[in-house]
Amino acid sequence: MKLRLLHTPAEMEQAQQLQRLVWPGSETDVIPVHVLLTFAHNGGLVLGAYEAERLIGLSVGFPGLQPNGQPKHCSHELGVDPAWRNSGIGFALKREQRRLALAQGLNLITWTYDPLLSRNAHLNLGRLGAVCNSYLRELYGEMRDGLNAGLPSDRFQVDWWIAEARVEQRLQRSARPERVLPADIPGLYPPPAPEAAPLPPENLPALGQPRLLIYIPSDFLALKQIDLGLALAWRLFSRALFEQAFHQGYLAADFFFDPHTRLSAYLLEKRPAPVPQPRTAVPVPPPSGGEFWR
Repeated sequence: MKLRLLHTPAEMEQAQQLQRLVWPGSETDVIPVHVLLTFAHNGGLVLGAYEAERLIGLSVGFPGLQPNGQPKHCSHELGVDPAWRNSGIGFALKREQRRLALAQGLNLITWTYDPLLSRNAHLNLGRLGAVCNSYLRELYGEMRDGLNAGLPSDRFQVDWWIAEARVEQRLQRSARPERVLPADIPGLYPPPAPEAAPLPPENLPALGQPRLLIYIPSDFLALKQIDLGLALAWRLFSRALFEQAFHQGYLAADFFFDPHTRLSAYLLEKRPAPVPQPRTAVPVPPPSGGEFWR
């Protein structure tokens, strides 16, 4: 299995087909070939994972600016062929994206994701070491693809400070860590019942402890298929909770999924978001030769 940067129109056609497979149902949401080529030829990173000549994973990003005017890499899209999910391809693509961004002299990669998708949260915060203190309501307006249709397109914007030692340590793990919920950190409310359609708390709880666990449904997409109204209730409850937490100075610093209890939870910590000094002499990890590893 190989990782490589995509450059040609034929490769971008493959990228389009993979997008249709990952996000079915809305042709207007597929990034056109000419836009992908423009990214690739102007400092962007269009990165593919291949099994033989079949594209099975895709990462798309481009240069951007932080609010203070400093450069960053804006990671727009990460998708894996459904037949290859849970095999570590997304992790491998992000690791290679980081290596390439460091080689460009960058120390920050940002992207957005649905905060109620536990699989994405586990990768982004739990495995990669990204953090978040930014909740964006209705970021993309009404979405029509099969994964997002029917609910407000609220998103976390995560910050991945790729030159931090903490991130480097996370990426050195050769296997998926078992993310058992820490027993010494209190939950803000009782964990959801393990049934397929758990109810959110009726009232917004008050924050107070410096470290808290915030529970979410373990399979939000399945919940959405069972009961769209209940999925909306979780969206509105979690929106109010995270907005309150970030306003009060909390940071979403980690994510845990306990495979034994099937519970999923964010770790919130009351501390400022990390803002490292500009990268000066941080070594760029050597290329892996394009070989994929799990």
